[in-house]
Amino acid sequence: VQLQASGGGLVQAGGSLRLSCAASGGTFSRYLMGWFRQAPGKEREFVSSTTWGGDSTYYATSVKGRFALSRDNAKNTVYLQMNSLKPEDTAVYYCAQGKGPFISSRTSDYNYWGQGTLVTVSS
Repeated sequence: VQLQASGGGLVQAGGSLRLSCAASGGTFSRYLMGWFRQAPGKEREFVSSTTWGGDSTYYATSVKGRFALSRDNAKNTVYLQMNSLKPEDTAVYYCAQGKGPFISSRTSDYNYWGQGTLVTVSS
C-alpha cells in the first residue's frame, strides 16, 4: 500500500487548507484511515480518523469543530478540510491506513503511512 499526501502549504491564521491522501496498491475501502501530525520537537499526535464506510469519524479535541475528515472510496482518497487554522496547527501532516476497520487514535493501530505534507500557519 502506498499513500500520497498533498495539499500542505503556508497559510495565515484563520485561513483554510484541504489535505488529500491518495491510496494505491491495496484494498482501501476496508480499512480505517487517519491523519496525524508532528510539530518540530514534538511527538506525532492524532488528528482524526474515520471508519471504512465514513459513517463514524473521530477528532482530537484540539481540532474538533475546525477540521473535517471525509473519504471517497471510489477514488481511494481521504481528505482533511482544515478551517480556522491556528499557528499551533503548524506541523507535518501524515495520513495513515489502519490495520482494521475500527476507529483508533493510536499510531500502533496503523501500518501504512504517507510521506507527510507540511502545513505552516503564520500569525
